[in-house]
Amino acid sequence: MLEKTLLSRIRIWTLCLAFAGTFSVSEAAMTDLRFDKDISKQRIEQHLYLLTKEIGERSVRRWENHAQTRDALEEIFQRIGLRTTLETYDYKGTPVANVIGEINPGKHSTQRYLVGAHYDSVAGTVGADDNASGVAVLLELAEVLQENRNLLDPSLSIRLVAFALEEPPVFSTSYMGSKVHASAMKANQEQLTGMICLEMVGYTCHREGCQSYPFPLQFMKYPKKGDFIGIVGNFRSRKFTAALMDAFSNNPALPAITLSVPFNGWLMPAIRLSDHAPFWDQGFKAVMITDTAFYRNPHYHLSSDTMETLDIDFMAELVRSLLLFFLAADSR
Repeated sequence: MLEKTLLSRIRIWTLCLAFAGTFSVSEAAMTDLRFDKDISKQRIEQHLYLLTKEIGERSVRRWENHAQTRDALEEIFQRIGLRTTLETYDYKGTPVANVIGEINPGKHSTQRYLVGAHYDSVAGTVGADDNASGVAVLLELAEVLQENRNLLDPSLSIRLVAFALEEPPVFSTSYMGSKVHASAMKANQEQLTGMICLEMVGYTCHREGCQSYPFPLQFMKYPKKGDFIGIVGNFRSRKFTAALMDAFSNNPALPAITLSVPFNGWLMPAIRLSDHAPFWDQGFKAVMITDTAFYRNPHYHLSSDTMETLDIDFMAELVRSLLLFFLAADSR
């Protein structure tokens, strides 16, 4: 009875498997577009190596590694040419910082986006998928956005944020980097067109049945193979979710699925387990882009979550899809 009630009366999902968008990047932009997949893959691999091999565990019990990560990310943002700042706050006597890079941060921008990923890892792991993958995509996105800056709409402002803390024991507390940043934006009455959270975006599986779903989505006709990227939004963010899906559909090399949930995801708590949730709670439009985490990746929060398990080609295609979204901003 519960299953029938959920499936028939409460529409808490929107499934979209599409490969033809309602808008697309202009022909001129596509002609001038600078994106070399091989170069992107090389840079993503370098970022993953830095985070998981050279630095390693980035949890609250390895503050020296955490600080080294912060400094490395700040240096990379500066090298790329972003206006870079640190949003420093205190975690039980230890200073930590969100690393912020901005593209065209003009006061008169009419489209303001934020792309974020947390750079800490859970204790005992190097956190390759969770969440070095999100940070690597964030850094590569910054690189290709700068390389294509002349194609971006002048009204577009993009803030890229590497959040300091997200993993337990910090998760759901006021010390989450995303909660600190979302609260500050709300207090400062900042405008935000949409927030994109990159949460575990590097793992794929291609065996039938390797992909699972939270209740009640397992009863729907979702793919059984984990070769797609998920775009998860709340009801307030439905148009934003649809706009991302429209842009992603211009990249057939990366299948995408969208999911929209009511009540900020409280009916499906697994949907709230990342940095988009604080933005939902502050009333901002936000989505999580994800490989579905533990519903696909068997290495979740284990020492086996290493860069060797990741699909770097998949990650590079995600960068391409995100680039297409921002290049199409002037058509929305």
